[in-house]
Amino acid sequence: MASSSPRRAGSRRLTESLRAQLWPVPSVAIAFAIAIGIGLPILDEAIDDNLPAWLTVYLFQGGADASRAVLQAIAGSLITVTALTFSLTVVTIQLASSQFSPRLLRTFTSDSVVHATLGLLLGTFVFSLTVLRTVRTGDDERDVFIPLMSTTLAYVLAVSSVIGLVIFLAHLVRELRIETMLSTVHGETSAELGRSFPDDAGAPAIVPSGGGSNEILVDAAKSGFLLTVDEHSLLDLATAHSVVIRIDALPGASLVRGVPLATIWPQQRGTEMAADDLADLRSGVAAAVASGSERTIVQDAGFGLRQLIDVAVKALSPGINDPTTAVHTLGHAAALLCDFAARDLGPRLLRDERERVCVIVHRPTFAHYLDLVIAQPRLYGIADPAVTARLLRLLQEVAWNGEPPAVRAAVRDQLARMRESMVRQEWIEADRASLNALAAEVDDALEGRWRAEAHGAD
Repeated sequence: MASSSPRRAGSRRLTESLRAQLWPVPSVAIAFAIAIGIGLPILDEAIDDNLPAWLTVYLFQGGADASRAVLQAIAGSLITVTALTFSLTVVTIQLASSQFSPRLLRTFTSDSVVHATLGLLLGTFVFSLTVLRTVRTGDDERDVFIPLMSTTLAYVLAVSSVIGLVIFLAHLVRELRIETMLSTVHGETSAELGRSFPDDAGAPAIVPSGGGSNEILVDAAKSGFLLTVDEHSLLDLATAHSVVIRIDALPGASLVRGVPLATIWPQQRGTEMAADDLADLRSGVAAAVASGSERTIVQDAGFGLRQLIDVAVKALSPGINDPTTAVHTLGHAAALLCDFAARDLGPRLLRDERERVCVIVHRPTFAHYLDLVIAQPRLYGIADPAVTARLLRLLQEVAWNGEPPAVRAAVRDQLARMRESMVRQEWIEADRASLNALAAEVDDALEGRWRAEAHGAD
């Protein structure tokens, strides 16, 4: 079973890495501004006397001194506005990190509006400076030259920058809303889920057993988080050496240099692998497994759930004390879990042309994802009846949407843990009775029965 995405993991990882950086778009804008700032004045000088009258009316009408003053004013003001924009971006990132979660920083640094605004402001600044050097007043014993089209374009870019700044400020205010952040993470996770997993959960895959005494362990080449696995490269490598390669580390797992992350054994039992083949296999596996200092959403849909639960846990902390945000976050997590429940979350098996399994890539089970969502909010929020009620409704929603036995088993396990935690809480009897009724509704959902009792707004 090959990856559902035609692109190799390396290209997707590079794209995601560039999206999370603030410098690529502004750098391209600066380079483009320099090129236009050099070329357009040359065109200005070449066709200055041949411009039609109807076009000249719309171009800059002042003299050389006026042109220089306009360009200086644009350049001076734009660098100030750019500094303001950078400052607002940094403050936003700091606020998101302290108020919500450090894992949300990539959401802001990957924002296309932020990139476009910085590119427009810096590009306008550099263009104005580049054109300014070509203006001649005649004081230096050279002919007067007024770059009419260039000065007009600088004016248009300055007006566009002002409009862009207004749009940026409005966008920034919207992005600071927790609802927008949660929706962004939800959307990214749903998109990655669609790329990484088939649409429907099928029969459990039959995973080949290991090679016994012929198994060879492959250590991690460096420490960090497991980012991506290039499945195509692993399949080519395993086919060329007639071996089975099993990646034991899960997406987003923490790797430690020298600790095993994969296992290799021959396709033919009892076959010994040559030392040269082993060295080639180890280097090939190391090249196909990418690690880094921080997790990304690429091939790691669980990272989206991690971001959501970080927000919920942060909201439940005594310093924040915002259970409503935690409840809304669990709503997004519930929707994603229902989508996870309908997917094939078993190990990914890659086969050669003879339909032999050559690569096994382990992936988190549904029980792993459900525990990721439930465990910490249960620990930190069980004392709040509203949070406990939302956790129980989450289990009810997942039970209703999850048909595979593994999904129902995971829900039953988490329901038992919830009940054990609920017994220890000191609630008033009315709250306890209401929550016990919700727990019973989860049992009904597991049996295919839905109680149509209305729930209050979260």
